[in-house]
Amino acid sequence: MSKRDFYEVLGVDKGADEKALKSAYRKKAMQFHPDRNPDDDAAAEKFRESSEAYEILKDTQKRAAYDQYGHAAFEQGGMGGGQGSGFGGFGGGMSDIFEDIFGDFMGGGRPRRNGPERGSDLRYNMEILLQDAFDGKQVEIEVPVAATCDDCKGSGAEAGTEPETCTTCAGHGKVRVQQGFFTIERACHACSGRGEIIKTPCGSCRGEGKIDDIRNLDVSIPAGVEDGTRIRLTGEGEGGTKGGPNGDLYIFISIATHEFYQREGANLYCRVPITFTEATLGGEMEIPTLDGTTAKVKIPVGTQTGKQFRLKSKGMPVLRTKNAGDLYILVSVETPQSLNKRQRELLREFAEISEDNAKNTNPESFGFFARMKDMLGKG
Repeated sequence: MSKRDFYEVLGVDKGADEKALKSAYRKKAMQFHPDRNPDDDAAAEKFRESSEAYEILKDTQKRAAYDQYGHAAFEQGGMGGGQGSGFGGFGGGMSDIFEDIFGDFMGGGRPRRNGPERGSDLRYNMEILLQDAFDGKQVEIEVPVAATCDDCKGSGAEAGTEPETCTTCAGHGKVRVQQGFFTIERACHACSGRGEIIKTPCGSCRGEGKIDDIRNLDVSIPAGVEDGTRIRLTGEGEGGTKGGPNGDLYIFISIATHEFYQREGANLYCRVPITFTEATLGGEMEIPTLDGTTAKVKIPVGTQTGKQFRLKSKGMPVLRTKNAGDLYILVSVETPQSLNKRQRELLREFAEISEDNAKNTNPESFGFFARMKDMLGKG
């Protein structure tokens, strides 16, 4: 089967420049890439065909040979010598193609190590009390960072000198090793992947471009902050190199468990045990709140376990608003324990007196067992 014209494959004119070729191939590669077309032999063939066409046409010498001799220039005995690879036998192969086309947005491509580099972001975990989250707080923290060296401005070279481009990797930071059909990229051993060699290291940072430092920062914790909130401090991360900007510092907030209150969003919940007599006869209880005041809660006669009382706007502040959640008091009736003789006598007397009026005294239990008897046919 004869090969199609390479210009026709990419859909460009013979006079197309490098930018047009690259754009055309990018579209073809994205359309027919095997990852996007699994088990599609036709797409795989078009992808291979487009890649072969681009490899030839992007190279000035190969393109000139193709324009003069056509496909014959790369067949057995022609310019490429025929390596059986399907790509004319030129050493760069697919590695060059994907580095040129996909490097910009897939993390590949040749490293640009000679320009400024941004510092790394840092994470700082901070635990605060629920009261701090309620009030808001100003906190001073110490953060260990790798700061940009002031003496060399992050270059790693002694003042008055400059790093030199690594001759082994030509400043790319990587070298290629051909192993049969495959081309393997490795970090350059001469410059440790930096792309440059510092012959006169800075005395302060020993050529690293950064020095260990402790940064003291004032952090404002806003009222109403929630567990898991992330606070970003721009430019407070690790120092950049070669004039690059600092990274950012991210503070992750966690809120310690409170002895009495549980939080759900802006609302607070507090479980309060009350005595058997308080639940039966009614009464009043005082609940301290996070705003420093005391709230009085009236206990109605005959209060049952699970009864909930709402204290409006006594919960947590809503972040960056004037609103606040509510405080919910959940009552739990405590059953008396370790009774003395007199207490047991009084309770037995109470039980005997209550038997004749159980429907009114204990309506829930009376109704439950009455329905059970009906179900079992013993009513």
